[in-house]
Amino acid sequence: MPDYMYVTDGRPDGAIIAATTSEKIGFYGATPIAQRSGSAQATSAVGTASSTAVTTDVKAALIEVMNTLTALGLWKGGA
Repeated sequence: MPDYMYVTDGRPDGAIIAATTSEKIGFYGATPIAQRSGSAQATSAVGTASSTAVTTDVKAALIEVMNTLTALGLWKGGA
């Protein structure tokens, strides 16, 4: 039997990690952080972009996703 722990207890509605945006979480030993916020997270910034139109808004949104994943420890973010 594997030696690991489940984060959920099997409830039919699933599990939530952190109940509010101010609670902090981290993965893979990264320092826990609260939910990031920023104007680049607005879905309207990338809603009409095509694969050939990488605008400043699309770049900002992508950088925010990368920064969020790095801060959580889900994306290495460096060499």
